[in-house]
Amino acid sequence: MADLKNRGKVKVVDGRYKFDGHFHYIYPNSPIRNEDGTLMGVTNPRDITHVHMYGGEAPFFESLEKGKLLGTRCENHDCEHSGTIHVPFKIHCPDCLQKNTIIDITDIAKKTAKVHTFMVTERTGAFNTLKIPIKFINIEFEGVATILMSYLPVGEPKIGMRVVPIFQTKNPTYTILDLAWVPKGTDVSKLPDGFSFE
Repeated sequence: MADLKNRGKVKVVDGRYKFDGHFHYIYPNSPIRNEDGTLMGVTNPRDITHVHMYGGEAPFFESLEKGKLLGTRCENHDCEHSGTIHVPFKIHCPDCLQKNTIIDITDIAKKTAKVHTFMVTERTGAFNTLKIPIKFINIEFEGVATILMSYLPVGEPKIGMRVVPIFQTKNPTYTILDLAWVPKGTDVSKLPDGFSFE
């Protein structure tokens, strides 16, 4: 077993990322044998720490632990699409490339969010920490130009169903998994552990 005491960590010093420790551990191989005991291959276990830098998207992920959903809006009056709101968060307007303004759309989401489309899957991919089957939903909001992909941990999705956001406020991961949705009217006792409406 690898010594994980010096597992990789990252901090910011003078506005730059400073890396310390080990980000890659190699473990001993193990044989893979068939029912007859014939060698078929080996495992090649690795433990890798990935660093994902948010840059200008950091406010979006940080706001989730506070029970807030942020979007962005183009406020360039010379842009043909001035006033357009984007969720998921877009740092720059895709039309004029000017930096967007961050806005709180929590109330818009609570009042107008509904399921645009959905799919139910047993194959989780990057979302392998979610309970299967996973009910992925695409959410549309009134006055918002884009559609947000998320998941529904409670209830059964239906196209057009009104949903409200819930937030992982107890033990946030600072990832998109800190945001989920439930059918409007869901009782607080039905929410997954660590999630709240605010």
